[in-house]
Amino acid sequence: MMGALLIKTGAVTDREARELEKIAKEYDRPSWSYAYVFDKLKEERQRGITIDLAFRKFETNSKYFTIIDAPGHADFVKNMITGASQADAAILVVSGKKGEMEVGIAANGQTREHAYLAQTLGVKQLVVAINKADNYDYSEDRYNECKESISGLLKQIGYPVKNIKFVPTSGMTGENLTTKSDKMPWYDGPTLIDAIDEFEIPPKPTDKPLRVPIQDAYRIKGTGVVPVGRVETGILKKGDKIIIMPTGFTGEIRSIEMHHEEIPQAEPGDNIGFSIRGIELKDVGRGDCMGHPTDVPTVVLPSGNWTGQIIVIWHPTAIAQGYTPVIHTHTAQVAAKFMELNKKLDQKTGAVIEDSPKFIKRNESAIVKLQPIKKLCIEKYEDIPEMGRFAVRDMGRTVCVGIVRDLETGA
Repeated sequence: MMGALLIKTGAVTDREARELEKIAKEYDRPSWSYAYVFDKLKEERQRGITIDLAFRKFETNSKYFTIIDAPGHADFVKNMITGASQADAAILVVSGKKGEMEVGIAANGQTREHAYLAQTLGVKQLVVAINKADNYDYSEDRYNECKESISGLLKQIGYPVKNIKFVPTSGMTGENLTTKSDKMPWYDGPTLIDAIDEFEIPPKPTDKPLRVPIQDAYRIKGTGVVPVGRVETGILKKGDKIIIMPTGFTGEIRSIEMHHEEIPQAEPGDNIGFSIRGIELKDVGRGDCMGHPTDVPTVVLPSGNWTGQIIVIWHPTAIAQGYTPVIHTHTAQVAAKFMELNKKLDQKTGAVIEDSPKFIKRNESAIVKLQPIKKLCIEKYEDIPEMGRFAVRDMGRTVCVGIVRDLETGA
């Protein structure tokens, strides 16, 4: 669907589109050339699923977007979390095919998990694409059925459903992506590109300290090590002195690039690569965070802890003291231990229902104390919300989502 959208908006050249068609034929999947716009890894092309994140830029009538194609497949949700933590808005793609949508929004469904994660990771704006219209015969009844079920789910999670556009689309045949489809005369809403164009640009937290969570670092011939990441808060300028935590590396920014073009400074929301004098791969990696030496990113040590307010969205039994799953926050993934269960809360009012509960289970909200197994960059939600949210994962599933209320860095 996104591949088709990029080709239709001209973000992918005709030449590139023709090359992708050729590759798709070689893999004996001629109808998949659109997907290959993003799926560059050999394994992705062979398996036909998105594994890692891909970034492309495209333009609508009034805005310029970086699109992050994030995996939906359960095995790769950890990469999807890294993607969602870098996004201002999302297109939630739901299959309109009979049976598939129902599975997605069920108690342990993929759509449900993605919607919860998007909300926790701070994605405030959504468009829902009810895809595979060619599969549900462009039926208005089926569209309404899907819309109603998904609205119910989004309401429960806390999205303002009345502001959300639901667009019936077909990625395969390109219906309603950039031009109105004549196969669905009953639909009078915007096309997908028009719905995206209506997103509001969020205010940029330029007045806050600089925080750039690192998504990856690459060794590039002739340039050296180039870290990449998204500016969450603050402003980064060429020539700035910087510090990377928790490694403690300090250096100076030589150049900043966005979409292969050099830029003098980067602001919140920019996905950038940058070169730093003297940096090596051991100094920087996914999950680290860059800031200015005058306001160093906060690091919680294994001897420290943080207090989180969480909601359990799934667990086969219950969470008790000592439980040690993996915590995902911005681009970091670190195991952490539930040291204390302090309070159980009423989900709707936030009032305390029980002090020091023995355990917490699905759909319950609580205040807990967590201790990371290794150093972790994280901030208080009230200081820097962009760096103060986290998700807890275990057994290949998202167990709970939460925000950082308080922290002790540890000696």
